[in-house]
Order: sequence, then structure tokens, then C-alpha cells
Amino acid sequence: MNDVASKAKVTVTMDGSNRSAELPLITGTIGPAVADIRKLYADLGIFTYDPGYGGTAACESKITYIDGDQGVLLYRGYPIEQLAEKSTFLEVAYLLLNGELPTAAERTEFDRGVMHHTMLHEQLRRFYDGFRRDAHPMAVMCGVVGALSAFYHDSLDINDPEVRRISAFRLIAKVPTIAAWAYKYSIGQPFMYPRNDLGYAANFLYMMNAVPTVPWQDNEILTRAMDRILILHADHEQNASTSTVRLAGSTGANPFACIAAGIASLWGPAHGGANEAVLKMLAEIGHVKNIPDFLARVKGKDGHARLMGFGHRVYKNYDPRAKIMQQTCHEVLAELGIQDDPLLDLAQELERIALSDDYFVSRKLYPNVDFYSGIILKAMGFPTSMFTVLFAVARTVGWISQWREMIEDPSQRIGRPRQIYTGAAQRDYIPAERR
Repeated sequence: MNDVASKAKVTVTMDGSNRSAELPLITGTIGPAVADIRKLYADLGIFTYDPGYGGTAACESKITYIDGDQGVLLYRGYPIEQLAEKSTFLEVAYLLLNGELPTAAERTEFDRGVMHHTMLHEQLRRFYDGFRRDAHPMAVMCGVVGALSAFYHDSLDINDPEVRRISAFRLIAKVPTIAAWAYKYSIGQPFMYPRNDLGYAANFLYMMNAVPTVPWQDNEILTRAMDRILILHADHEQNASTSTVRLAGSTGANPFACIAAGIASLWGPAHGGANEAVLKMLAEIGHVKNIPDFLARVKGKDGHARLMGFGHRVYKNYDPRAKIMQQTCHEVLAELGIQDDPLLDLAQELERIALSDDYFVSRKLYPNVDFYSGIILKAMGFPTSMFTVLFAVARTVGWISQWREMIEDPSQRIGRPRQIYTGAAQRDYIPAERR
């Protein structure tokens, strides 16, 4: 935080009272200033009310910065566009965890360290047998990731920096294996053990798609597309699932439990399931000629149609990740020989019409990252039930980076939001025969 800027004050005065409070005004490197309200209750006897925490900074962080008005996303200061074009997911993971891009030697050591931990304890295989075959993969993810704490007792002392480092390696390495095995279990195919001779994204695609009876061949275009998807989803500031990880971590919970909590939060359709909702919307529209009627229903006051994949809680401009995802979508479809994809044609025409309509432009409803990601994943053969799982694989890096930052921040305390109580006032108990 900027200590010099903290000398500025915001004065809050209560109407009808001589009482006031001076709140320090704090600024970060970039972005809006925040008023430090921690002494507001002591000075004025009041709390603030902010459902959804949309106007509240709950922590100080050096990891990710978003400027929603300008459509900017930075990882440790680096624009997402540059990282998606020039970097790799594991290099981005190193950056998020450590604050700087690695040297060549550091990158080699980090990649080797992550890939060294890709195997799961063999007893974890038996966990999958306890789930129904039609269990949602996110249910499996929650259960198996949480169960890791039962197998790695040496990773539970969160106050040990070396334990935190090893926990990060284990989670980043094992979550793709857990995810791929959840998919294989759902379709009745044998589990494919990880191959450490492959890169991170290639290994994940191998575990997802390979079978013992047929040699598997890596496809550079698809592997690069997967790597880029992981980079774009690696972190996104203090969203619902990241805040969940931090809140769980503030209690001193072990990292495996915290990441399992993040996965559970991500499972919600308003958070991690948006790209699946885009596909359902496009299927509902059905054809390009039906777009005007669909958009009319979206704009209608009595209609229940929603324009999925447009707009964002933070971005009030074009989501920078959406442009990269659109380019990746074209590359994947071309590689797979899909020349005229009705779904992509429909998505592009919907985007064109919506962006030329004052109704949506005035409301700053621009395409977000989910608009094209579902089309890519569908083309690559991922079922919709795995879309949120892919999100969790990528976001694990951000979650563990945020968790480590929180643990190492001496100003952090156990999370304890306040409330406005609107229930009954104090009253006396009445025996049952008199009620």
C-alpha cells in the first residue's frame, strides 16, 4: 500500500450528531483509492452495508489487477494479451506464485518440480469407485481434492514456508490428474496415468483422451489452445471462488481443504458454469435468422431470455480475454477441419448484432471470456459437464497463489463479515401449552 497516500482522509459525519470519523484514504499501485473503515464502528458505532462486497476491498494483493472500465487484466503487472501469446501456463504459474517471471534455469526447475508430483496416491483410485458413474465431475473434484489432506500429512503445517511451497506443487500437479480421472470414470474408460515427459497441457489432454489400445499423438495446435485457455483462467482477482479460498484459509484450514472450498464455490452456474450456459443459449436460438427475435425477447420487460456470455461483474468494456479466445477458437476449428461451424457462425453473428444495438452497448454488455470458450471445448471433445472442471484446473494456480499471499500477510485476520439483523427483537420463551 501507498503509505504516503494514506495521510489523506475521508471524513464521515453522522446527521444530527456532532460525531464524525476520519478514515485513512489508501491507494495501491494503480486503481481507485479505498477508505480504511476498520475504526468506523469504534468511532461512530456503525458498520457498512455492502451485499456481495462489490464496493469493499477485503485484502491487499500484488497478484492480479483488473480495470473493468478499460478492459485491462494484468498478472503481476503483465498484460494478459502478452502472456497468452508468448508465455506458457507453467511459466504463468511461476509468475503468479513468485511475483516475477522465471529465468531459464528457474523455469526448468519449476516445470520439473510440478511434473514430479502429477501422480496420485494409489489408494485414491478407490475413491472413484464410491461415486456413481453419472456423478457430476465437480462433485468428484470436491471430494477427491479435499481428501488429499488425508494422504499428505506433511503438507498441513501452513506456517512452514517449505510446506506451502510443496503444497503448491502438489495441487497444481495433481488437480489435472484428478479431473481427467473423473472424466474417465464417468465414461467407463481406464484411467491413464500421467506422463511426465509431456508438458502440462499435453499431459492433461493425454490423460483425458488416450486409451491403452491406441498410440496417442500430441497435437501442437490443440495443446497450445489448451495452454492458452488455462492461462486466461489462471486468476481473476477477488472473485467468488478466490474469496472463498481466502475466507477458508483465514481460519487456518489446510490448503487442500481451501482449494476444495474454492471448487465448490466455482461450481455455481453464476460463476464457473457460464460457458455451458452460452452453448445452451445458442442451441435455443438455433439459427442465425432467429437472432433478432431472441434479442427482442432479451430486451422485453416480460421476457425471461438472457444474453449469456455478455457483460461482466467487473468489466464494463470488452473482456480482454474474449479477443484471445475468439482467435483461439478459429485456430482450433481450422485444425480440426471444421470449416463452417454453425455454432461459431451463430456466435459471431450474435456478437455482431448485439454490439451494434444501442440497448446492449449503452449497458456495456460486451462479450466475455465464456462466450467463445464453450465452443472451443465442445470442438475439442469436452462434454459440457467438464467445462467447469477445466476452469478449476486453471484457477487452482490462482487460488493457491492467493492463499499463500494471504497466509504470509501479517495484517490478515479470520474473515468475519457483519450483518444487519432484521429478525424478532428479544422475547421470552412461552411454554407449549400456552402458545
